[in-house]
Amino acid sequence: MSYFHSSDIERVLITEEELKEATQKLGAQITKDYEGKNLMIIGVLKGSVTFLVDLIRHIELPLKMDFMAVSSYGAGVKTTGVVRILKDLDKPIEGMDILIVEDILDSGLTLSYLTAMLRERQPASIRIATLLDKPERRTADIKPDYTCFTIPDEFVIGYGLDYDEQYRNLPFVGILSPKVYNKEGE
Repeated sequence: MSYFHSSDIERVLITEEELKEATQKLGAQITKDYEGKNLMIIGVLKGSVTFLVDLIRHIELPLKMDFMAVSSYGAGVKTTGVVRILKDLDKPIEGMDILIVEDILDSGLTLSYLTAMLRERQPASIRIATLLDKPERRTADIKPDYTCFTIPDEFVIGYGLDYDEQYRNLPFVGILSPKVYNKEGE
């Protein structure tokens, strides 16, 4: 893979094959849990797209899909704690069974804000599916309903996750070398 410097990646944390297996397993579980429900998948842009696309291929139910774009990071590696809605939903969600699909749950501030906001729109239910759960960083009182992997407190990239809009297209989840993001202070 010549589109990034191999020295940018400290190590591969989750392989392409592990991602595929976990996504298939989660899709089967969601299929079972949402049988007979009015499922709407809400993807949180941009990081969730890769996971969401692979996941819905394994959900064998009718579903609707929409996207929200939120920002709480800017170009850094730590959340600012301020959540901004950049793109809201296109349609009402009243009475729908909502499954928010997110790439990573770490501090929980963004998802806590998002779920509270969506609850006001009176859906039948709201659950969260996340590719990665990083509980060591949690500051908000929120837990995912579905998780593929629980990971340590490392800065991860790949499979939709980015650093300054780069590395999203890696087919694995890797740990970004601190030398890449420590340049910020220079």
